[in-house]
Amino acid sequence: MIPVTTFKGRHVALFGLGGSGMVTARALAAGGADVTVWDDAPAKVEAARAEGFTAEDLRNADWSVFCALVLAPGVPLTHPKPHWTVDLARDAGIEVIGDVELFCRERRAICPDAPLIAITGTNGKSTTTALIAHLLKELGADTQMGGNIGRPVLDLDPPAPGRHFVVECSSYQIDLAPTLDPAIGIHMNLSPDHLDRHGTMENYAAIKERLVAGAKIAVVGVDDRMSSEIADRQDLARMPVRRISGSLELPDGVYARNGALYEAFDGTQVRVANLAGIDALRGAHNGQNAAAAFAALRALGFEADAIAGALKTFPGLHHRMELVARSGRVLFVNDSKATNADAAARALASFDRIYWIAGGKPKAGGIASLDEYFGKIVKTYLIGEAAEEFARTLDGKVDHVHCGTLDKAVAAAAADASEDGAAEMAVLLSPACASFDQFPNFELRGEAFAAAVNALDMVRKSREVA
Repeated sequence: MIPVTTFKGRHVALFGLGGSGMVTARALAAGGADVTVWDDAPAKVEAARAEGFTAEDLRNADWSVFCALVLAPGVPLTHPKPHWTVDLARDAGIEVIGDVELFCRERRAICPDAPLIAITGTNGKSTTTALIAHLLKELGADTQMGGNIGRPVLDLDPPAPGRHFVVECSSYQIDLAPTLDPAIGIHMNLSPDHLDRHGTMENYAAIKERLVAGAKIAVVGVDDRMSSEIADRQDLARMPVRRISGSLELPDGVYARNGALYEAFDGTQVRVANLAGIDALRGAHNGQNAAAAFAALRALGFEADAIAGALKTFPGLHHRMELVARSGRVLFVNDSKATNADAAARALASFDRIYWIAGGKPKAGGIASLDEYFGKIVKTYLIGEAAEEFARTLDGKVDHVHCGTLDKAVAAAAADASEDGAAEMAVLLSPACASFDQFPNFELRGEAFAAAVNALDMVRKSREVA
């Protein structure tokens, strides 16, 4: 835990007692702050009281005693309308901040030279965060990883000389971190997301841009127009910026092309790493992720050859293009995190011959936008509530079958793939749907896929031979 000493002896209101909220409350208390907490869920309030916290309905509190409102990132700050605690804080003239802001203040106070690498973007930020942390650890650096990727940032070890912090930041967290100042700020890409919480695409993009605008060195993806404009504004502000791409050849920066990474300076491109054969980094989207990680470590002073070697050992993230098993020429890939068509497109683009498991609780737009990938799909195995809708889209274009449940889909896809004589093919779970019709979350859906795969005779026999 990182005790938040910057609020020692001051009275703070905190709303939102989920995982990161309770960690934040403990960190403030450990640093000497007087914390009053609240949540709309009575059970969470009682749990906080059981730990000894002062829990008071903030509607009835005396806001003149508070110096700040610490808000959990899941609580609306601006849209569709500010949470009632935000209105009360603004009426009292106090700041509204979150746990990432508290971390930044503590880092500046006790060890400002501890490198902070902060990562954001619509897609790819979790993989990039995990990849950077992996590379740093492989190369012997003291490394802490957290933020939006799972472990709350204030639950990490305290800042210390040489300790590297790799922190994934959502737009919600950035919005609550007005002085976010990473040593290296990474912005991956932009596509419409969370507009219910930010109002417009322009507001969403502006919030994301804050992360790199406050950085000593910005690493910015330029594969979409709005992100490329962010890089251009960094240039205009005379701030250091390294451009990255998963598909474009750049005169300056780091880019991926044809299964390799290139580093470019003043128009001279040098091949610096081979991505071919790294299952966890398949596809153009992972090329951009690898380019971002490579650029970040180069900015930290690591040698290109060392980074290239460490890339080969990256295991990937669970439920994101995760290779669960290989049986002969058949790959079994868990991409359960692909809860919409845009995310599924990245997986479909990464393989040439696919036995696709799709479906679940449908989202607006369905899978019509994926038609450019239909030629790669040998057969589709439909599950869940979306099966009928997806079947209508696939009729006459892709062979498909209704399987109903995930275990039946895995068995059917595996049986068909085992008869395929192609050099390589993928049984791919990339549902393009939420999981909530059959599973509480995408993690449990991915675990069910892995369990079904590992129970297959063909997979068990392959492991026995190996």
